[in-house]
Amino acid sequence: MVSRSAALVPVEHITQSILILRGQKVLLDAELAALYGVTTARLNQQVRRNRERFPADFLLELTAPEFSALMLQNATSKGGRGGRRKLPLAFTEHGAIMAATILNSPRATEMTVYVVRAFVKLRELLTSNKDLARKLAALERSLVALDLKTQRQFKEVYEAIRALMSAPAPKRRGIGFTANLDEKP
Repeated sequence: MVSRSAALVPVEHITQSILILRGQKVLLDAELAALYGVTTARLNQQVRRNRERFPADFLLELTAPEFSALMLQNATSKGGRGGRRKLPLAFTEHGAIMAATILNSPRATEMTVYVVRAFVKLRELLTSNKDLARKLAALERSLVALDLKTQRQFKEVYEAIRALMSAPAPKRRGIGFTANLDEKP
């Protein structure tokens, strides 16, 4: 049975927290700790105590340049390292599941289901985009046999579809007090 606290974290929120690092989809330690209901320090302490359970394909340690780039990408700055003494850890899907097993808390066990669903949803989304891109390429190749006017029309359609396939820009709020009447409380 899913508790009310777990239901408050939608899979979409977790999916948005997943980053691509060194070609792998990962969750940062702070995000994972928040999901599992523990502090980041506690999560990292347990990981370091059980290091043998986290091979290289389960856990990545960010380098200083990677962390700096991540801070620039997210437009955050809190004294160089975001108030951290150590560089963050990044957990792959399997690493996130293993972290839940070493934490051994009901919340961590419960949230593992949502984390796995988020990784699966992201994988499905990437796969569907690859299939769509492959189909578009095949259609473009068949376009050569058509006349010039029809070719231009199809190119416009392809460009519109590609624009729809790209990730939407994150919604930004204005500075100061703003009321967004479209959002539900």
